[in-house]
Amino acid sequence: MRYERCAVYILSNLNRSVLYVGVTNDLVRRIAEHREHLDPHSFTSRYRVDQLVHFEPFQRMVDAIEREKQIKGWTRAKKIGLIEGNNREWRGLWREIAG
Repeated sequence: MRYERCAVYILSNLNRSVLYVGVTNDLVRRIAEHREHLDPHSFTSRYRVDQLVHFEPFQRMVDAIEREKQIKGWTRAKKIGLIEGNNREWRGLWREIAG
């Protein structure tokens, strides 16, 4: 099943050294864009940050943006705790959303 609602998401690279927090109104499309590295100058392309490790759905974009700002203000340790709370193995969640 294709997942299209608003969402806050966290991406990481393969060795988990970089975290990226974003918000979108179409999670599948946006993660596909990150995975395809369409803009070679973007942060996520330069650091190969393309593994979806966490996402939270929202009905309203305003709520998603508020949550994104909250998470971005956290320490790295707190972000890792959020990821590992639902995804201890840091497995890629792409197939879960792209179905």
